[in-house]
Amino acid sequence: MRAHSTLLIAALGAALVLPLLSACAGNDHDKVVVYNAQHEELVAAVAEKFTARTGIEVELRNGSDLELASQLVTEGKRSPADVFLTENSPAMAYVDDKGLFAPLRQQTLDRIPEQFRPTDGHWTGFAARSTVLAYNPSKVAEDELPDSLLDLADPAWKGKVSFSPTGADFQAIVAGVLALEGEPATKAWLEGIKANGTVYDGNNVVLKSVNAGEVATGIVYHYYWYRDQEEAGDNSDRTRLHFFGNQDPGAFLSTSGAGVLANGAHAENAQEFVDYLTSEAGQRVIADSYALEYTLNPAVPLERNVRPLADLRPPAVGVSDLDSAKVIDLMQDVGFL
Repeated sequence: MRAHSTLLIAALGAALVLPLLSACAGNDHDKVVVYNAQHEELVAAVAEKFTARTGIEVELRNGSDLELASQLVTEGKRSPADVFLTENSPAMAYVDDKGLFAPLRQQTLDRIPEQFRPTDGHWTGFAARSTVLAYNPSKVAEDELPDSLLDLADPAWKGKVSFSPTGADFQAIVAGVLALEGEPATKAWLEGIKANGTVYDGNNVVLKSVNAGEVATGIVYHYYWYRDQEEAGDNSDRTRLHFFGNQDPGAFLSTSGAGVLANGAHAENAQEFVDYLTSEAGQRVIADSYALEYTLNPAVPLERNVRPLADLRPPAVGVSDLDSAKVIDLMQDVGFL
């Protein structure tokens, strides 16, 4: 009950504060309304290229994964949204479970490997991010790093780990642990890292704190480190990345999702937009952007001095198996939310 109450409150808040970032001009039929929980700058770049190619204007309404997912469920058939984009897949699975998505075109689905989309074909991944452990070599030697993300709950790591539990990124990682390890083990892990860890507000703050030597390690997604390296390295030059691999929960790949709302007013335009996201042209916009997230169309690999997606050894986690409501329950029980 608490999880659903939390989601409803978030939805009502989102309805009041969601900014309209792109005003539509011209014929109302030549537009698509996108509820966007991905990075605003990235999706704005994709939207600009899409409009230039098709003439279809993109109206972006930005928020967070669970805020927008909850808003869609609350709005139901009355929603003005045509497309839903997320940073992580639990919110996509939540909306899909409510029966709000239309099937995607087969050509759209066929461009993306099966592990990054649900079997029902109602949405697809279009980008991914790898869980990593940023560490400061002056605080912990490479040969002392944990073999598993789960090891960070061991008392030996007390005072040596940090993370940002309130954001969708960390909650997606917890959803991965839950899918792989089950509820009792996930709760025990959360209790362990709470006892051992330092909580920060935001993954960039986690990385900055590890870089400054305030804490030995931090759980983040890969692109925070690589992006800082490309910019100046001010918050990462004294750190390194530890990739878990070996199908460990710490090698979890979170998938950014895209789906077409079944009751949207611009169904064809919505299908065109999601199709563009998975196409070589759309994936190239993502690969060339500041984001440094992994592209998922194999024809357009991310080639930016980032560890290749093909070299990662993530666990097999079905993108539809990630339970955002249960994650919120567990994190509330432990006291993170």
